[in-house]
Amino acid sequence: MSRDTAIRGGILVTDKERRRADILCHDGRIAAIGADIDIPAAATVIDAGGCFVMPGGIDPHTHLELPMAGTRVADDFLSGTRAAVAGGTTTILDFVGPARGEPPLDALAAWREKAARSVIDYGFHMTVSWWGDLFERQMTTLVRDEGVTSFKFFLAYKGGLMLPDADILAAFERCRDLGALAQMHAENGEIIAFLQEKLRTKGILEPRGHVLSRPPYAEEEASVRAIALAEAAGVPLYIVHVSTAGAADAIARAQSRKARVFGETLPGFLSIDDRVYGSPDFDMAAGHVMSPPFRPAEHQRALWRAIEDGVLSVTATDHCCFTREQKRLGREDFTLIPNGCGGVGDRMEILWELGVASGRLTPEQFVALTSANAARIFNLWPAKGCLAVGADADIAILDPARGRTIRAADQIQNTDFSIWEGRRVSASIVHTLSRGRHLWADGELRADPGHGRYVARRPYGPAYGVNPHTGL
Repeated sequence: MSRDTAIRGGILVTDKERRRADILCHDGRIAAIGADIDIPAAATVIDAGGCFVMPGGIDPHTHLELPMAGTRVADDFLSGTRAAVAGGTTTILDFVGPARGEPPLDALAAWREKAARSVIDYGFHMTVSWWGDLFERQMTTLVRDEGVTSFKFFLAYKGGLMLPDADILAAFERCRDLGALAQMHAENGEIIAFLQEKLRTKGILEPRGHVLSRPPYAEEEASVRAIALAEAAGVPLYIVHVSTAGAADAIARAQSRKARVFGETLPGFLSIDDRVYGSPDFDMAAGHVMSPPFRPAEHQRALWRAIEDGVLSVTATDHCCFTREQKRLGREDFTLIPNGCGGVGDRMEILWELGVASGRLTPEQFVALTSANAARIFNLWPAKGCLAVGADADIAILDPARGRTIRAADQIQNTDFSIWEGRRVSASIVHTLSRGRHLWADGELRADPGHGRYVARRPYGPAYGVNPHTGL
């Protein structure tokens, strides 16, 4: 069997340019790019005529096989990564979630075992779910030996994942010293807990209580505080799933004073608004429960401006999906609804529709938002996120004239609900290659368990070679 695959007739798009060229993939990497490259007779040839050929998507924010709210998310690493590859995503960064008091190295070993069935490449962030001497000591091994170089913190979930500011500062300093990137879920947990109790006392137990208990100002305050904590500790900061104008403004102000702060948003926050929580259909309202929640439409306009200005530089999914039955665990109390929505298989096509097809984004900006920027920020570049000789042959081919309607009944992710139900997109991912393997072929899924490999990432900072693309 030939190890060569050629892609002919397409328009190559990177975050810097687009041009007509062919690609030859050999032994998992890009071997040649050009208009007249030699293609071995035994090579498999993919006709990309009329299509855009782009780096495979990088989704830096997924939750697969995660225990939550007395259940477990619906997607494991097999179903979740199959959905991803069918949607043009070839690398994910998932979150290892230690139980309170659990050694993080033990949790990493458990997640490595879970991820062994992944069909695409994967790396890990580590959730700092508790803080103490053992966690601090094991961070050294995580960063230097295991290639886990990003750590996630929470200002939300009082009584659970939320850490006090003093612990966050201590952990931020440890990240700084090790050359690790700090990430933050920025919502004020005290405000949320206070409002949740008030709403329940008033008898507001339906899903609309979720959005009422997590107002925009709770995210805005936490974003400002997270940035201040990071600046005090001297650590770079990446704020996940930004959903409000105020949070985006806080990031913009920090960037204007040269603070090393990055912002991520989700396609859903660019298109879906908080009216979904007023649906009389419990399954519809609960199906959109995630944290932070969907916001009023004026926040969408602010997020688009932040993307255009480069303030928000990455799109992810926060893929954390549940079935309708799982969401019904909170039928009598909105605080018991498992938080999370799916979308790892839809992100590329949805963002193309919202951004490129609408005229808001160029194809080059699309590539930056879906792969290149994440590759740079998370030290996956240049193996990932680019089309260059020597890079991994992670490639997505998008047909701008092949439309489809998104239906939960057709999706590969393991749930019976979609936040994009009935949404028409004008373009589709028709082929996906992961390290040269043709895993998604015009509607045929060829993704075998275990094809994905673990991607260890190098630390940041002068001791390890400053990343010229981010300054980290």
